[in-house]
Amino acid sequence: MKKPAKATLTRQMGLLVVTATGVSSMVGASINIVPFMIHRSVPEIGSYVLWAFVFAALPALMAGFAFAILSSAMPHAGGSYLYASRGLHPYLGFVASFSQWFGLSIVIGVIAYLTVPFVRDIALVAHMEWLANVLSIPWVRVGLSLAMIWFFVWINFKGIQTYSRLLLPMVVLIFALGGIVIASGLIYDTNDYLAALETTSTTPFTPVSDMPFNWITFLSAAAVLFSSFIGFDAIAQTGSEAKNPTRNLPLAILLAILGVGVFYFLFTASVYHMVPWSYIALQAQSADITAPGMLSLILPSGWDIAILAGAAIALINDLPAMLLSVSRLMFAWARDGIFPQAITRVHPKNHTPYIALIIAGIIASIGVLGSHFAGDFFLGIDIMVIAMLVNFLLMSVTVLSIPRVNVNLAQRISVFRSRRLQLITGVSGIILISIFLITHVYKDLSKELEAWYFHSTYVWLLVMALGSLVFYYHWRQLSHGPEQAKNIFKTLPNQ
Repeated sequence: MKKPAKATLTRQMGLLVVTATGVSSMVGASINIVPFMIHRSVPEIGSYVLWAFVFAALPALMAGFAFAILSSAMPHAGGSYLYASRGLHPYLGFVASFSQWFGLSIVIGVIAYLTVPFVRDIALVAHMEWLANVLSIPWVRVGLSLAMIWFFVWINFKGIQTYSRLLLPMVVLIFALGGIVIASGLIYDTNDYLAALETTSTTPFTPVSDMPFNWITFLSAAAVLFSSFIGFDAIAQTGSEAKNPTRNLPLAILLAILGVGVFYFLFTASVYHMVPWSYIALQAQSADITAPGMLSLILPSGWDIAILAGAAIALINDLPAMLLSVSRLMFAWARDGIFPQAITRVHPKNHTPYIALIIAGIIASIGVLGSHFAGDFFLGIDIMVIAMLVNFLLMSVTVLSIPRVNVNLAQRISVFRSRRLQLITGVSGIILISIFLITHVYKDLSKELEAWYFHSTYVWLLVMALGSLVFYYHWRQLSHGPEQAKNIFKTLPNQ
């Protein structure tokens, strides 16, 4: 009797869904929280947040070009792991992707944990104080965060069609409701906000005009704001499920970066045009603030609920796309033999890597608990920033190394075919990302914190040490057959 064929990932995602996956991974906490809570992480940044935001886009753009170049040659699930393992070195490929996997897995939990306060703010604006009080109870917040994660694990498990039907309408809502904020920035200014503040606050507030500019502070803030542009790399993880991937993956990466970048700039500029930066900085020191929460003071009734709903949808929409991304990374490792083979199991009906999705859900759940017990979600954000800076740095290096390491795959590059353009992209990315990485690590290690495990650098190094042990354990097994190992890391995997 003929043995049934093993289930595999199938190409069901068109350009629109692939682009929406990147957009969904980028827009959320990045736009509604980080550009305003940055005043807690880097309090000296003052009025220079918007310029730091623009500067943070430069290394992200270089990294995006690197991903576009490499994805055109290697359109398979695995993204950064596949690119660096084939174009640089197998271990460095694992370092790049394990760093990415850990950072994104933790941030999935952070985002789920941050979504509940948005719903709480909607309840407050709608004068449902009893619901807001319930949502402020710690165990309720944790429980709802975990429930969200596992709901989206289930959505991913059901397959690409279910995933797409949820994702696309939510992306449309995000831009439509975010557009209300952008339009409001043309109508209101800081004088309007201060007038509204006078009528509602019992404590007088006097805005601060400016703070002295400092390059170290500016770069530190830009390194954190760089996290706002992380997410387009999720597109690379759809490589085995995207239609016409050689064309659609690079195009989707560029569309996501440019489209979201413009949206970010307009949204953040509008908020700071309405709310004095010194008021934002003051509130960030004592509470977890959000753009919609602050703007509810000035916007007409109904608009405030709309933008709060838009922010909540943007946060929630991060979750299915990020879960898809981290699960495909694990799938790619297991397919190459450096993770347990059970993780390559694909559901025969839904064509989804269900074991990888369950593990992704477990790690994200740890992120929820970590956010709760650490008492500051910026620890998770900082871990992700280090992880992704390392990831993007290695992608830039791979653009330089691939013609020497793997000439066959280098010849398949169809984006920026000119070697001169590739060199400009790689070298620019290495310089800019290295500056951000050094600045971010210095800022982290120079903080005075209660315990070593509140330093994101030490946590990241510990996790990478554990990941290295996992890699070398499986690498030793592969090395018993040198030809097999050589073939695995010189060619693309079978679909």
